[in-house]
Amino acid sequence: MDLLNTLVDKGLRREAPTREEALAVLATSDDDVLDVVAAAGKVRRHWFGRRVKLNYLVNLKSGLCPEDCSYCSQRLGSKAEILKYTWLKPDQASAAAAAGVSGGAKRVCLVASGRGPTDRDVDRVSDTIKAIKEQNEDVEVCACLGLLSDGQAERLRAAGADAYNHNLNTSEATYGDITTTHTYADRVDTVHKAHAAGLSACSGLIAGMGESDEDLVDVVFSLRELDPDSVPVNFLIPMEGTPLAKEWHLTPQRCLRILAMTRFVCPDVEVRIAGGREVHLRTMQPLALHLANSIFLGDYLTSEGQAGHADLEMIADAGFEVEGAGEVTLPEHRAAARDGGCGAHEGDGGCGSHGSGGGCGSHAGGGVCAPAPAAATAPRPAEEPRTDLVAVRRRGAGTDLAPNA
Repeated sequence: MDLLNTLVDKGLRREAPTREEALAVLATSDDDVLDVVAAAGKVRRHWFGRRVKLNYLVNLKSGLCPEDCSYCSQRLGSKAEILKYTWLKPDQASAAAAAGVSGGAKRVCLVASGRGPTDRDVDRVSDTIKAIKEQNEDVEVCACLGLLSDGQAERLRAAGADAYNHNLNTSEATYGDITTTHTYADRVDTVHKAHAAGLSACSGLIAGMGESDEDLVDVVFSLRELDPDSVPVNFLIPMEGTPLAKEWHLTPQRCLRILAMTRFVCPDVEVRIAGGREVHLRTMQPLALHLANSIFLGDYLTSEGQAGHADLEMIADAGFEVEGAGEVTLPEHRAAARDGGCGAHEGDGGCGSHGSGGGCGSHAGGGVCAPAPAAATAPRPAEEPRTDLVAVRRRGAGTDLAPNA
């Protein structure tokens, strides 16, 4: 049994791969990328069929952030020429959300820049959540407001929030290299607060910041331990005016390997292709649908995405279908566990069974099992930067122009 057969078998049993196996996925060659996609696609289809969940971002408050996250165009000291505005009123946010829902979005993600919300901010967002729910009773609402203080997650839950997003972004070992104004532990604490309040936790990563394969595996295994219901995989959008504007390390093939590795490590979790798919996956986006079961529709927080109608055409042309409002995203065992506590699993503390496995699997019969890379292996750089694909958002929330949905 080769590496990919081993990983498929483990994924169907919700069993974690070994670190060596996860690293080996990232180390496979471009010649083998279709085999990797086909294998991870079996796991994706087993747990999620051919459904694709659509999510829609509403940037409630843009720019003006005191934090120094190197990847972010809204950071302290950013020279990126993005939209800057303070809090949208509930009716403005609700109108923006309605555009996404009419375009097919099942979840609306309310995001605000800043270190974390004040109690007054939580009141503002609570009013916005209620306004959205009044117009669209069945829509899921996820809040993403930064670091939470005690009691704030509970207040958001009481207002009708279904989920809370707070990404780990990168490995604990390298977190201090991208942010100095808060810690990795602060982020973990906020995810725990969301869990404890009964919110569905959403936490993911950013690839393409110059990290090693080991860093990517570290953060995905850390996410598995945190056990969020959804894992967004962002690919860095290197925006001019930010410290990481020159970081172009991703190829479409590497992005597919990262998504496949994430699927193998978190087999029964909603894996979402988030920011940067248009920039780095480009014409290979449809292949990524065989790995992830969720995407963002239309634009992102400060950058433009693919046209909403093009997203829908891509899903249909690839043989997938948009997940309906009445369908349950998570597999039955996770959805049932959510009723008794976010993401809890019988007998274990992570997404899937943590049964041990030995090494990289048997190599009888060949296959594509590559040796694990040496420590601190640098990612292969992209052939050339595609700055032509990076556009600052000038429509939707915070403007008088119609949103892209």
